[in-house]
Amino acid sequence: MTIDESRQIAIAKAYVDALVSHDPSEVSLHPDCTRLEFGVRTGRNGAHIARSLARGPQFRTIHAVSGFEATVDHHTVTTRYLVHVQPRFLGLAAEVRESFLIDEDGRIRTIVAKFGRPRKASR
Repeated sequence: MTIDESRQIAIAKAYVDALVSHDPSEVSLHPDCTRLEFGVRTGRNGAHIARSLARGPQFRTIHAVSGFEATVDHHTVTTRYLVHVQPRFLGLAAEVRESFLIDEDGRIRTIVAKFGRPRKASR
């Protein structure tokens, strides 16, 4: 069974939304899901990634996401967006590019992330 593109994007967007809410309950992670940042494994499995979303200090500085864009190529959703980081008064945001491999059951199997340095966000 193939999952339609809009559903695949919604699965990836649930992960991105959890970066802000710190609530991974709506994120569909495969138990063996892994996450890589610049080629370094930062998520061992689905449970570890969910815990990181909920309590990980690396995500606690994120207070908003904007400019979310996504494309789908078969089972891979490629996203691009800005994460806005604390302290808010500085107005800093970093560009993030992530790809999500989504299986036939609608679960994220792999997350590959690349991001830039936080810079003053344009208004």
